[in-house]
Amino acid sequence: MSDTEDTLNGGRVYDPEADHAFPDEKLNEVLPALLEDEEVTTLLEAQNVNAVTRKGYNDHGPKHIEIVLNRALRLYDLLKAGGCEFNGAAEQGLDEADEAVIIALAAQLHDIGHIVHRDNHAYYSIPLASDVLDRFLPEFYDLADTVRIKAEVLHAILCHHREEDPLTLEAGVIRVADALDMERGRSRIPYEKGGRGINTLSSRAINNVVLKPGDESAVLVEIEMVNAAGVYQVDNLLKAKLDGSGLEDHVRIVAVNTKSDDRLVERIEL
Repeated sequence: MSDTEDTLNGGRVYDPEADHAFPDEKLNEVLPALLEDEEVTTLLEAQNVNAVTRKGYNDHGPKHIEIVLNRALRLYDLLKAGGCEFNGAAEQGLDEADEAVIIALAAQLHDIGHIVHRDNHAYYSIPLASDVLDRFLPEFYDLADTVRIKAEVLHAILCHHREEDPLTLEAGVIRVADALDMERGRSRIPYEKGGRGINTLSSRAINNVVLKPGDESAVLVEIEMVNAAGVYQVDNLLKAKLDGSGLEDHVRIVAVNTKSDDRLVERIEL
């Protein structure tokens, strides 16, 4: 698959000029400012120190956030095209256009609690993100809508880990998108540097992840594995985060082992 095809089919980069299945004007107003915000970009760099430098875990910095943001927006777009009705913004009396803003903000800020500690970082992200949102949102929303947007963003941030169940589809998108950063060496399951355990082996087994419209569901996640160890990632990471996300009936996962001399597992569907 060429880079162009992968971008089109996998939605690796959000394109504000592309046609979307959702009203994108508000997102396209907010997103450039978010991506250029000095405090946010500094937080994304700083959050990697505890995770990688001190704990020896995999990347949780700007690259991870870039991947999660783009895959969250791709996932949201496909779900909207498939007719899924989101409830987070709607139940707050917000506009449909605010759904994508909630998702983008939550994706960008979900891991900033790492600057406090890797352990329980989702809970530390809440006060930090709250401060950022109090400063950032009034540029685009009045006071009442700032409070409502903030409430939904914080809920989505908290629920990106499995300890808390998402109560909105917006939060479910963030939880699943976080797990979709799982290609070679990028698993969300911590791996042992230089080790040969299942976490390390499986983290290097996923070659490619593509999101596309499904025939039997709104979204088809196609995963290309290069050995059977990738099943551990699919089942213990992605499937585990999909369960309880609210998206179970809308997302289908297919993982294919493409290595010709390793047929222990050829294909799994979830």
